Amino acid sequence: MNVPSLLLAGGRVPAILGRWRCFPVPLGFSLFQGLHNSCCRKKSTAPKKIIPHVDFSDENAKESGKALDKLFSSEQQASILHVLNTASNKELEAFTLLRGKKSLSIVEHREKFGPFQNLESLMNVPLFQYKTTIQVCNSILNPETGGKKRKLQENRLLRKLIKPEIGRERLKAINSIVSIVSGTRRIAWAHLDRKLAVLDWQQTEYCRLMKGTYLSSVYLEEISSVISKMPKADFYVLEKTGPSFQNSSLFPVLLHFHITEAMLCALLNTTFTQDGHHQVLSMNRNAVGRHFELMIGDTRTSGKEVVKQLLSESVLKEEPRVFFPLDKIVHYRQMFSSTEQYRVEELYDSLLQAIAFYELAVFNTES
Repeated sequence: MNVPSLLLAGGRVPAILGRWRCFPVPLGFSLFQGLHNSCCRKKSTAPKKIIPHVDFSDENAKESGKALDKLFSSEQQASILHVLNTASNKELEAFTLLRGKKSLSIVEHREKFGPFQNLESLMNVPLFQYKTTIQVCNSILNPETGGKKRKLQENRLLRKLIKPEIGRERLKAINSIVSIVSGTRRIAWAHLDRKLAVLDWQQTEYCRLMKGTYLSSVYLEEISSVISKMPKADFYVLEKTGPSFQNSSLFPVLLHFHITEAMLCALLNTTFTQDGHHQVLSMNRNAVGRHFELMIGDTRTSGKEVVKQLLSESVLKEEPRVFFPLDKIVHYRQMFSSTEQYRVEELYDSLLQAIAFYELAVFNTES
């Protein structure tokens, strides 16, 4: 399987090249998918909620309504009915489960049929069945506070930002990370501590991986060699590109990215078998792009100028955004200058990803 010469010359491949349409999949890809899924996904350990089956025939609906009144004390029922009978549409929307059509349906039903006499009558409102009614009643009795809403929103954003899910306490305890970005010809990494001091920043080439054979032994040898040069850290953060291609000839690039990610995840996750916690995380590439205002539509542009500015600020500002050690700043500036004409995006992206991880995932959890 040959890769277009343009890809080999450019090194990096844009993350978004359109929607990936169906085309024949090479033999053995299903085995790779199994490896990738087993290495990079964490099975949920949360207990599954058991929801009893409810028959909503007329007779059973009446029984459910009676059971509903038994779930709440008379005082609780009075509080719920007071809200349902007096709150405006806007006030009802303050409850998460009553946003949209549900709040409007309550007001319309109330205007047409009069005040709700009991909780059972709420089940006569469109969109309200037994389970929904219980959830709404509980939300009225236990409304979310501003702090709780903020935490829930932060958790949702965190789940979109990094995978697998990680507890806030583990994020707060981070002392250093290694941010890793791979391309078609090279891997780059940046080692930063929680003060955003750059402890290590470099790249290495691996030209043997995309020559058409995709031998597992070659990937293992090359990536093991790269990992041997990386420093120890609390977490290793991989870039999650997730590209999709319209052109089926670009499929080898996608396959290469996934094999590389799976290998890195498996080889770096040395602590998983010991304590059951992932040490390797994947970070959304576009989220990093948005953080540094590098997105144009769905396409991420080069981070070269941002990195160049960070290097300058480290020398010119008393309190720069990122700290480059004085004994290494000259080396890093020379390294950056030597790669400027080649646009070595992996090098730039590894640094930007590390900064974004701290600013979006770590520092935001400390408030």
